[in-house]
Amino acid sequence: MRSQVRWRLCWENELQLSDHIELADFFRKTYGPTGAFNAKPFEGSRSWAGARPELRVIGYDSSGVAAHIGALRRFIKVGGVDLLVAELGLYGVRPDLEGLGISHSIRVMYPVLHQLGAPFAFGAVRHALRNHVERFCRSGLATIVSGVRVRSTLPDVYLDLPPTRVEDVLAVVLPIGRPITDWPTGTIIERNGPEL
Repeated sequence: MRSQVRWRLCWENELQLSDHIELADFFRKTYGPTGAFNAKPFEGSRSWAGARPELRVIGYDSSGVAAHIGALRRFIKVGGVDLLVAELGLYGVRPDLEGLGISHSIRVMYPVLHQLGAPFAFGAVRHALRNHVERFCRSGLATIVSGVRVRSTLPDVYLDLPPTRVEDVLAVVLPIGRPITDWPTGTIIERNGPEL
């Protein structure tokens, strides 16, 4: 039987060292099964992979961190149109709680997304997560925008790699201050920074 999950909404500067250590362990255990490379950014006490979020929703239960999602306001370019978004990322659910649902963490964050002043929230997910994300989109809070690629900078510069990468992903868009019909058309989204 699952224990009760309590949600904490916090700004990045409210996190203590102990929070970062606990979150880094959570991400290593959550992302590690998908490939050792995916857990690597969370070595030590680092609780972010690329860009650092400014806002986090963290779910806790009697076993510790149960779920997490982060948000970061930034300008992206969609088909040549500059657009302020609250980028969502660093989503994870502890493996023993699969099915807890992204919708729970988004519903906790949703009122704050309105306060952030961004007309849309945006996230990019792998195609392997399509069924998971489609279940969330059925709630009516979000729309999947397919057929787009996202160009991002790498979080670090390496002599043997290009400084940017382009990924074929599913873009998930949440209309916050404007209707989804106002989302610009385009086949490439320029993140102009590392992914969250």
